[in-house]
Amino acid sequence: MNFQLISCAQKVQNKKIEQKNTAKEIVEIIPAASRFNLYTNLLKDKNIAIVANQTSVVQSLQRAEVAPNVMGSKKIKQHLVDYLNSKKNINVQKVFAPEHGFRGKADAAELVKDGKDAKTGLPIISLYGKNKKPTAAQLKNIDVVVFDIQDVGVRFYTYISTLHYVMEACAEAAIPVIILDRPNPNAHYIDGPTLEMEHTSFVGKHPVPVVYGLTIGEYGKMINGEKWLKNGIQCDLTVIPIENYNHDSEYHLEVRPSPNLPNDKSINLYPSLGFFEGTTINAGRGTEFQFQRYGAPFFPKTDFSYTPKPNFGAKYPKHRNQLCYGVDLSDTKKLSAINLEWLIDAYQKTPKTEKFFGSTFTIHAGNTKLQQQIQEGLSAKEIRKTWQKDLESFQQIRVNYLIYD
Repeated sequence: MNFQLISCAQKVQNKKIEQKNTAKEIVEIIPAASRFNLYTNLLKDKNIAIVANQTSVVQSLQRAEVAPNVMGSKKIKQHLVDYLNSKKNINVQKVFAPEHGFRGKADAAELVKDGKDAKTGLPIISLYGKNKKPTAAQLKNIDVVVFDIQDVGVRFYTYISTLHYVMEACAEAAIPVIILDRPNPNAHYIDGPTLEMEHTSFVGKHPVPVVYGLTIGEYGKMINGEKWLKNGIQCDLTVIPIENYNHDSEYHLEVRPSPNLPNDKSINLYPSLGFFEGTTINAGRGTEFQFQRYGAPFFPKTDFSYTPKPNFGAKYPKHRNQLCYGVDLSDTKKLSAINLEWLIDAYQKTPKTEKFFGSTFTIHAGNTKLQQQIQEGLSAKEIRKTWQKDLESFQQIRVNYLIYD
């Protein structure tokens, strides 16, 4: 009886400790862009250019009337460009926009044109298309470049290539770069084939795995430290850190980082389903479940089907207006490794396998081996074993550039 009482008391005590620890763990993660006191002094009386898109949002406190005759404060969301442009002692001169554009409405691989921001009147210069690297003329009279874009930690997501070219152009022009760091929602693991340098492109510029486990600020440090810029030149780089963050932190993105990554599920599945971009298989583009399903009209009939149609972010989806049979992944548990089973499954379900792989599959994989391994019938486990040596080598490089635990 006494033992039971002690056990019950201990359970209550353990529950209290657990609740207390949980309360301690629930802290607000603050992206660097909202930590104004850490970087606005670096911009005073400077002509600045901002590399930004729809994710470049800040939260600031604004005095507001919360009751009659009572003043308080509330948090408001504002675009970084609007915030900095409103400051009298900070001279925003122009905005550089990555793939998908400044407001993030362009399709993947769609030409993004130069223009003018309707709200601020600032010139917008596209860094996607023929002009991926700021020119000397575009950087003339600029004192500092601020980079603030939400990344998702995947090698073939092009924002890190944009960062590379911005750092390179600024290094050549002796202009400092400030990265306002943001959480990486896929920072909790490292996986995938490592890019071989003969297969470099805008969807993969560096010898890193598909999932590299670094924030974009840490990645910028690695670009610099490994001397990956042209001729080994290095950039005058400052990274403003995130508050209350580590690589295992859960972080919900309130703004789509690109049109076809609508939610946390799609972002988590993207490293695995992104390989389908280089195949004949639809990965949910043209639906409201982008990168949460895959299918094709030529798959065997199943209970699950969908029809891709033109929509926001996918004007011309694969198999447009055709009934696709496939696999629904919307209830998949959170991944901590790349899933190759889906890619192999889709290959095996394709009647004419010689047409499965497209011309861009190699640049997404970063090598020719993955395609060969699937064609040869290797299992996912056998393929993963071939990644391990390169992953271990990358881990040794990565540790040199970590800002967070």
